[in-house]
Amino acid sequence: MGEYVFITGIGSGLGKALAEESLKRGYRVLALSRRLPEDLKSKDITFKYCDLSEIERIGTRVKELIEGVEHINLVILNAGVLGQFGDMYDISLRKFKEVMDINVWANKVIIDTFIENKVKVEMIIGISSGASINCNRGWNAYAMSKASLNCLLKLYAREMEHTHIISLAPGLVMTPMLEEVMRQDEVKYPSVKRIKESPKRSPEETARLIFDLIPRLKEFESGSYVDIRDIVG
Repeated sequence: MGEYVFITGIGSGLGKALAEESLKRGYRVLALSRRLPEDLKSKDITFKYCDLSEIERIGTRVKELIEGVEHINLVILNAGVLGQFGDMYDISLRKFKEVMDINVWANKVIIDTFIENKVKVEMIIGISSGASINCNRGWNAYAMSKASLNCLLKLYAREMEHTHIISLAPGLVMTPMLEEVMRQDEVKYPSVKRIKESPKRSPEETARLIFDLIPRLKEFESGSYVDIRDIVG
């Protein structure tokens, strides 16, 4: 049957690069996303459309995607949204909920569906962010959602004894999300200026690095938050 990698959000950026890297390394890809890029349609990918903001539909889509699969080698919870960049006071609770649904609760439904369907998962990597620790001005809902994701995955690590779980901050990756951040006011939001001046990796470089680092990630206690910059700079 081959080894499986389950990835969310493969439509562009890091998710697409992770899917491509998985295929290069001989994995069969199970993909949950709003879009399947044209250049991946002929590849060994089992794809199911899913808008992760529609929480009530996620379980069904995941169940369809994993039908007949008893063992998944790696799950990468990559999909996420930035939300509205700005000060806390200016962001409505509705906007916060939209970000939390996609960045946190969608992942709970996905993991719960694996458990419910008795699928053995060797490793889960949740794509987190330095924003979850730094809480810099402007990052509001995104920072809070990624901090919540870290906690969510740590809690599951206490329950899923046979699955190694890591929250991974991949560093600065040149994706549409980061480009949106770099368009913000760097005077009002000092972290924007620091990001502009800092080295960045392409999605493809980051995807290769993540797979190369998997043996080292397994050395960290399950449930740990790991910033890739602390390992490789």
